[in-house]
Amino acid sequence: MATITKKELVGRVAEATNTTHSSAKAVVQCFLDEISDELAKNNRLEFRDFGVFEVRERAAREALNPKTQEPVHVPAKRTVKFKMGRIMREKFNNQSAE
Repeated sequence: MATITKKELVGRVAEATNTTHSSAKAVVQCFLDEISDELAKNNRLEFRDFGVFEVRERAAREALNPKTQEPVHVPAKRTVKFKMGRIMREKFNNQSAE
């Protein structure tokens, strides 16, 4: 398993689109900023066949401290859920796209 950094991704995009590294970096960063901004507004992002990003609310709850076994209050928070689309699911499961 490899970790791909934003720098590597930008390099791939620059090469695939025959643009400069700085242009590709600006586009990738703008794309990521737009995703973050829309999720911060509680909007759902849907990219057909790729997947869907949704904001989910996690309710407050009581948990146990594993060391002391004392109850600890865990406050409510928002998280992002990603659901794979059809094409991504096929690639992820090593099935050929039809």
